[in-house]
Amino acid sequence: MQTFDNIITDRGSKYAVSGAPVASRDDVQALLKVLCKNKKFAKATHNTWAAIIDGTPIKNDDGESGAGMVILRMLEREALENHVIVVTRWYGGKHLGGDRFRHVQDCVRHYLNQRGKDNSEFGQNNKAC
Repeated sequence: MQTFDNIITDRGSKYAVSGAPVASRDDVQALLKVLCKNKKFAKATHNTWAAIIDGTPIKNDDGESGAGMVILRMLEREALENHVIVVTRWYGGKHLGGDRFRHVQDCVRHYLNQRGKDNSEFGQNNKAC
């Protein structure tokens, strides 16, 4: 799993993005568990994700309403299938309004541009966020 930390900071909220190839929804859940082994990510306010697996779109907003769809639309535009992207947000105490969607897009764009250049991998664990 590739993880890019401290992508955006805005009004106290901080964002990171992670992703990896997947072949099934079970793979997605396993990767989320790997991500959440890191306490920093386990304590995040939101770990929003999306993937297109064999032509079937799946997503989870994790309380960040609409963010999963933003990720999913970007995956569709890139025609990137069998790959999950997770955007993590640590809430900073101030509402961001529509800017949060721009930040999700910027994180996904960063991941897509950097994919394959950096490989920081977390160990495995069965704990979910």
